[in-house]
Amino acid sequence: MSGIAGSVALVTGAARGIGAAVVDALVREGATVAAVDIDRDALAERVAQAGGRVLACPADVADSAAVAEAVDTAERELGPIGIGVSVAGVLRPGSVIDTTDKDWADTFAVNATGVFTVLREISARMVPRRRGALVTVGSNAAGVPRIGMGAYAASKAAAVMLTRCLGLELAGHGIRCNTVSPGSTDTDMQRRLWTGPESAAAVIAGDPATYRVGIPLGRIAEPADIADAVVFLASDQARHITMQDLYVDGGATLRA
Repeated sequence: MSGIAGSVALVTGAARGIGAAVVDALVREGATVAAVDIDRDALAERVAQAGGRVLACPADVADSAAVAEAVDTAERELGPIGIGVSVAGVLRPGSVIDTTDKDWADTFAVNATGVFTVLREISARMVPRRRGALVTVGSNAAGVPRIGMGAYAASKAAAVMLTRCLGLELAGHGIRCNTVSPGSTDTDMQRRLWTGPESAAAVIAGDPATYRVGIPLGRIAEPADIADAVVFLASDQARHITMQDLYVDGGATLRA
């Protein structure tokens, strides 16, 4: 019923966390996946676990030539890409005052410019075929200020608006573009922010000192929770949904 079976998908940030969960979910739905990640070893492990339905396409999304090569390889080896999912992201926490030029540039190179390059390369191939679905994984930090996350939040906000603008440009070609914006999710990126065994509980409870609301549903998301939302937006069940930003954060932002 999802219409995903038999499709070719390309997923960035595919080696671990949300990206790996998206790969697994698409494979379960019957897609063949081109998995893109800068970490070749972790990517090889992901492919080995997938049982032949995943093609490794190592690439740094901050390198536009590498992205173009990965997309070319995916279409040459697997066929026309019908689903594109941009998950790759980096987080360099720190106040705006303490953020260096390099931290800012590196964050935007992956989280914003990398998304732009992936969307551009895939959509250019989708337009003549007049079909396709593109999903960008953003962050709820793109819509609510976070202390110590200025560069990350700004880069994610850029990626969300870019995806919406592309969705408007491509609607006449039958191509849908949406974003999924997770809140705190149990990934390596999240755990690097934790300082002790009580950190998860503290995230759920919130922190008035940093003006951060807790998570009303009382749990931190699993990567599969985000992957399910991505698969829905990529599926035929969302065939009349485009330019939307779906928050999957347990209510943490109160959808502000």
